Amino acid sequence: MTPLVLIPGLACTAEMFVPQIAALSPHRPVTVASIVEGDSMAQMAAAILRDAPPRFALGGISMGGYIAFEILRQAQERVERLALLSTTARPDAPEQTVQRQALIERVDAGELEVLLREVSPRLVHPLHKDDQTLIDTQVRMGLEIGVAGFIRQQKASIKRADSRPDLPAIRIPTLVLVGDRDPLTPPIRSR
Repeated sequence: MTPLVLIPGLACTAEMFVPQIAALSPHRPVTVASIVEGDSMAQMAAAILRDAPPRFALGGISMGGYIAFEILRQAQERVERLALLSTTARPDAPEQTVQRQALIERVDAGELEVLLREVSPRLVHPLHKDDQTLIDTQVRMGLEIGVAGFIRQQKASIKRADSRPDLPAIRIPTLVLVGDRDPLTPPIRSR
């Protein structure tokens, strides 16, 4: 079976994929890529490729999708299938960059945990915004990534390439999946 490499989103760790690993690992080897190495999407992708199997299926959620696009630019021949989840090929709009810079300033001022608790309810489906277990998981993952990692990931997201010109070159089976109520990546941004 083709190994599966999953790439988590910004301020997330392998913990976000625990249910998926449990469901998929009886059928194929599943690994979760580390996204703590590198100051750019290109560097993060290179680190993942260094540790990935020679050929693999790839799934990326949110920022993990941005990295997946970079992996395709660097080594599409190694990827057999692709799943892009709640992500976009588009670069940040100017207002998103301003929002990211404001987040960086707050985290740099020592507000990482406060910020994570504030934004985490907006990262889940509206029906689950009061689910304290989900919120605590998001906060725990963000704290594990840490201040420096959070800032590095935000800056890499700001600087990421516009991947739309590369879309016609994708020649592997690809699933694009986004929730109809996703507040960060609504369906229109995934088209």
